[in-house]
Amino acid sequence: MLVAERYEMIVGLVNERGGIRVSELSELCQVTEETIRRDLDRLEQAGRLRRSHGGAVSVKDNQQPEIPYSEREITHAEEKKRIAQEAIKLIGSKDRILLDASSTAWYMAADLPDLPLTVLTNSIKVATELSSKEKIQVISTGGILAQRSLSFVGPLAERSLDAYHVDKVFLSCKGVHLGRGISESNELQARIKERMIGMADQVILLADSSKFGVQAFTHVAHLSEVDVIITDRRLDKETLERLQDLGITVVTV
Repeated sequence: MLVAERYEMIVGLVNERGGIRVSELSELCQVTEETIRRDLDRLEQAGRLRRSHGGAVSVKDNQQPEIPYSEREITHAEEKKRIAQEAIKLIGSKDRILLDASSTAWYMAADLPDLPLTVLTNSIKVATELSSKEKIQVISTGGILAQRSLSFVGPLAERSLDAYHVDKVFLSCKGVHLGRGISESNELQARIKERMIGMADQVILLADSSKFGVQAFTHVAHLSEVDVIITDRRLDKETLERLQDLGITVVTV
């Protein structure tokens, strides 16, 4: 493959997926990771993509803004409440859990019984909801405040997660795609959720059926990293069976 052809392949992949990692580009282009890094530097200088930690992201104007928390609270609210109640059943006394800044996690926090638990979160809403429960120890990540989602993101939030390990992480996302996996609206949200997944023994994805088949802007993780998905009964049978074929436990409520 000529260098020019490789450049076009890289740009095409980045634009198609929204973002991609150096390791994956190295494998697809059959060159070393160092070569890919040099390619990405040159393509960034040419304005054809933007370097990110471990890879590159598209510069096309297709990055999705975060939906304000007040709007997310009322979107598919009944489904999210049922999903949250089912997720709580997976929590036992003295568990160490992580709740993300999704509205479904906030519904979990609201209904969570006052058990001896340690809860790590990057959500202001979740931390506030749990503050009245005396037996629950709450740890907040800190970081840059994303005002639309009332969540902490960025390098400080990501580094703070490195100090901990949890039994279970409960998180949601913007899209669940059988091929691309879990995706988020922007890179900051995607990176912190990627860290969350990497620090937990069990990964529980909370996603109502409207999120399936959706490819949001930034890749978070492959479905192979998910242990349990809790969703609603509107999920189509074919998708349900394909998820089960991947070894994922799917609970519908």
